[in-house]
Amino acid sequence: MSFLRYALITMPLVLLLGIASGRASNSGYGNAWFDALVKPEIMPPGWVFGAAWTLLYILLGLVLAMILHARGARGRGVALALFLGQLLLNFAWSPIFFAFHRVEEALIVIVAMLALSIAATFVIASVRRTAALLMVPYLAWLSFAALLNYQIVALNPQADRLVPGRASADIAL
Repeated sequence: MSFLRYALITMPLVLLLGIASGRASNSGYGNAWFDALVKPEIMPPGWVFGAAWTLLYILLGLVLAMILHARGARGRGVALALFLGQLLLNFAWSPIFFAFHRVEEALIVIVAMLALSIAATFVIASVRRTAALLMVPYLAWLSFAALLNYQIVALNPQADRLVPGRASADIAL
């Protein structure tokens, strides 16, 4: 299969799964629980998150296509496993944070996601250098998001109790 064919599948798939994770979790501004949290001063407006994640999911779809297309490349299997592992954590973060209101657990997930993403980037570099370079904006955004998550934990020690009884009702199936 050519790179273009892989990209025509992976880019929309990663974007769709990322959007679905966020939508199902009622992520972002407009979520009553999230709106009630004390936000850090560096918190960007809501539109920044939508624009950033759309671009990042497209880049991640391209990275995945490049890895899949690199048949026979040394380290491809490890790169694919690390990449998919961090991507699963990525899709799990929104439900943990926004739907279940577990900000501390979400911080653990995002730190694990960042660690896996860094490891994946180094392995991906040995498979396709361009794909590793496409990971850099993602790593930068994840670092910023982890900082925001940490600050929300610090500013909201009782975050899971802001809207009692709704911890599992926010996820739409």
